[in-house]
Order: sequence, then structure tokens, then C-alpha cells
Amino acid sequence: MNFPFTEQSLVRDIVNDFPKSSDVFKRNRIDFCCGGNTPLVTAATANRVNLESLIEELKDLYEKKENNEQNDMEVWMKSDSKAIIDHVIERYHRPLEEELGSLSPYVTKVAKVHGDRHPELLRVYELFYELKKELLEHTKKEEEFSFPLILKLEDGSVENREEALKEMAQLEKEHDAAGEILREIRSITSDFELPIDACGTYRLVYKRLEDLEGETFMHVHLENNILFPRYL
Repeated sequence: MNFPFTEQSLVRDIVNDFPKSSDVFKRNRIDFCCGGNTPLVTAATANRVNLESLIEELKDLYEKKENNEQNDMEVWMKSDSKAIIDHVIERYHRPLEEELGSLSPYVTKVAKVHGDRHPELLRVYELFYELKKELLEHTKKEEEFSFPLILKLEDGSVENREEALKEMAQLEKEHDAAGEILREIRSITSDFELPIDACGTYRLVYKRLEDLEGETFMHVHLENNILFPRYL
């Protein structure tokens, strides 16, 4: 096996070429979307992760990778901006809106029922609703204003290029804010570790929060590391 990455490879480039590596980075609390423009060795040091072990994890997973996963990311690397934007809206925005709505009552219920014994759930409740508000406002703005502006950059019809570039920079800041909320949720839940007395709803909430984190990171990765760099 010819492993194509080194300790100096950028985290975002590893994920672009090898999407499944995002699982390894997520497990090691390494930000591959908002902070992806970082060499692997720097990211490992900053997160107190053993570099040799991290590379071994990546190598092991690389050996097991499925060709279709890599091909999917290559498709987006070669796609035009409209195709990527349409994919983001249908693959991430619509399911995100649905999941945030359907998960809300479960987060509320678990906080009310178990919050006395597990006070971290009260903070999870606060963070989830903060995340929900920010993401819904963010995706609405993207669809109504930001994405149409980016498409004007694509076809050359934009009237103010600097405005469009500033808007993408602002979107990245909003992505950073959402990422920080997700990292705090992961931290205070000890990587979504379930207590002995966790009921079915408790388990469901932790599993769906972790899935939401993964989906959001891939969503942001497509924008921050594939779409926006074409113009910034």
C-alpha cells in the first residue's frame, strides 16, 4: 500500500482525497473543516494526540477504504459550484432542518428527566438550542443571499467582488461558531459516553447528536475546503 500522506499534509487535503479519514479526525477531536488548513503534525500536537498512532490509524483505514467513498469526493472536487450548492442544500440543509426539529423534543425530555442526576444534560440542552437557532438562520441566509452571490462570482455577473468575498469569510466565521458548540457538546458528554442509568431516549439523543456532528462537519467541509477556496 502506498500511503500518500505525510505529517506535513494538510488535514483538509487528507479529507478531500480520503473522506473516510474524517472518522479518525473526529475520534481524535481534530477539526478537519474549520481548522483544516493545518499540517497533520501541528493538529496532532495542538490536540495532544500521538502523531505516530494517528498516522497508523489513518494507514489502517486507508487500507480498508472503499473506492466509491473516494470517488464521491473526487466528483465534488471536479464539479461546478452550482452542482455543489445544489448538493449542499438537498443533502445537508433539508435533512438538517428536519433533524433539528425532530430531535428537539427528545433533547428537552432527557434534560428534564435526567438533568438532576446528570447536570451536564442541562448544558447540552442550552447548547443544542443555541446550535439549532444559529444553523437555521445560517442555512436560510445561505440559500437566500450567500449562495446566489457565489453563483454570480461563478458566471462573472457579480457587481461587487469584495462583497462576495467578505460574505464567504463571514460564512466561515459562522461555521467556526457552530463547530465550537459541537465541540463543547462532545466535551461535556465525554465523547457521548452513556451513564449506566441511560434510558432509551437518553441513548437516542447521544447517538443522534453525534450523527448531527458528523453530518455538520462534512457539510462545512464541502463549503470551507472545496467551494470557497475557488474564489478566496
